[in-house]
Amino acid sequence: MRYYWEHENVLVRILNAELDYNYEYLGNSERLVITPLTNKCYRTLCGAVYLSYGGAPEGPAGTGKTETVKDLAKALARMCVVFNCQDGLDFEAMGKFFKGLIATGGWSCFDEFNRIEPDVLSVIA
Repeated sequence: MRYYWEHENVLVRILNAELDYNYEYLGNSERLVITPLTNKCYRTLCGAVYLSYGGAPEGPAGTGKTETVKDLAKALARMCVVFNCQDGLDFEAMGKFFKGLIATGGWSCFDEFNRIEPDVLSVIA
């Protein structure tokens, strides 16, 4: 991932993807150690965002999926909201969450996504 200053704007390039830098101040916090797996995840997610898709990292619990997405959002200076899905989640709460997320232009990371009921999943889809 490389950063370029062009025409009074910062661009982030990785492989063939070119993304805007969002200038969201996220504080001075720790970053992840870059491994071949995090690099592969960054390339895949940046390519998906460049093509206006989303991403859904998959794997066993405790392997750093959420932390990787949060660190990528930090590298692109984008707000990332981690949403912990619970059993009692209804479609109205999800609607309010999505309205706020759209208004801010941030990313969301759904933790424990498998806990969502099928009728609420239909609203998300």
